Amino acid sequence: MAEYKERHIYSGLKEHLSKKHITIITGLRRTGKTTIVKKLMDDFGSKNAAYFDLERIDNRELFSEKNYDNIITALSSRGLNFKKKVLVAIDEVQLLPGIVSAVKYLYDNYSIKFIVTGSSSYYIKNLFSESLAGRKKVFELNTLNFREYLIFKDLEYKAAEITGRKFIPAEYERLKKHYEDFIRYGSFPEVVLSKSISDKKDIVNDILNSYLNIDIKNISDIRDQKNLHILLKMLASRAGTRLDYSKIASLTGISRPSVYNYIDLLENTFIITRLPVLAKNPDREIVKASKIFINDNGLLNQLAEVSSGVQFENAVYNQLKFYGKLKYYSLKTGKEIDFILNDKTAIEVKETADVNDQHQLKHLCEKIGIKKSIVAGRYPSPKFKDFVWGGDLG
Repeated sequence: MAEYKERHIYSGLKEHLSKKHITIITGLRRTGKTTIVKKLMDDFGSKNAAYFDLERIDNRELFSEKNYDNIITALSSRGLNFKKKVLVAIDEVQLLPGIVSAVKYLYDNYSIKFIVTGSSSYYIKNLFSESLAGRKKVFELNTLNFREYLIFKDLEYKAAEITGRKFIPAEYERLKKHYEDFIRYGSFPEVVLSKSISDKKDIVNDILNSYLNIDIKNISDIRDQKNLHILLKMLASRAGTRLDYSKIASLTGISRPSVYNYIDLLENTFIITRLPVLAKNPDREIVKASKIFINDNGLLNQLAEVSSGVQFENAVYNQLKFYGKLKYYSLKTGKEIDFILNDKTAIEVKETADVNDQHQLKHLCEKIGIKKSIVAGRYPSPKFKDFVWGGDLG
């Protein structure tokens, strides 16, 4: 296989390779699920393994066999030895919903380690959760964080790990162009590896069109992709702001119940994320509205023309999400904290930060009992040095 670039979640996947439980890898299309599956097969330590892509009709027919023991017969004829441990990798399981029953039977009756991939958490939740209870572990593969981005570029990099490392001008100068590309074009692996701007944009456009015209048809009963696209563009134009379902319904002409359903679908297929609010004092705070973020900056910029500040905040979200659970904090006065990480660390995002941003952040943190705070900046500040450069957030 081509040179493999290490991904953030790979160590956990490799460790799980030795476990009997089914390994499920899910996430947005073209984030590298197939590449990771083939790397896991290389690391399995045995040739007693087989890979099946359910985009192929013959593979779907194989796993559609009503007598599940006949699947074993067919796999044996392909050289698999079921007297020993077998690895079976199945790509794009959402294309064959009935496969879950077959996997469950084969898992329970044979010594098979399954790795399966799917591009919809709807599918995982609705089918795998009940029938495979206690038999699986789900791993979510995102687009690259900035650390992975630089690995794909073969650049050395030591991440700050949200430790608040001081701004280092030499590192900023070395990496700023790459971070700006990360903010502008996103971090799908193919996009990162493409050299021309036109190719990067074409790839993102193809991913978006494939999502709307193929994925949505395969995993939902929504046939009106036009309305979904209109809504998605509307959400992208509001990235980093609080969701107002009634207003969105009014502006798009889509009924409010449909807006709810569409947004659920977009979130469960990894295109968007709704960020909840941290509520400490409901009388003084905004407690209901979630904020909306797009799960890749290339998609964000393909869908809407947004300000550079919104691009930066959305990029920071896509970096911080690798570290744990994110929320935001907001008072009814309008004062707010952009991100609260794991209820312990407050992060304020400013393109060019100054000392007043730091003072206001610390003041809000005192009100909610958060001790650690970070001001994240995109550009150097002439006088204020106590900030973390966005590229150092990993």
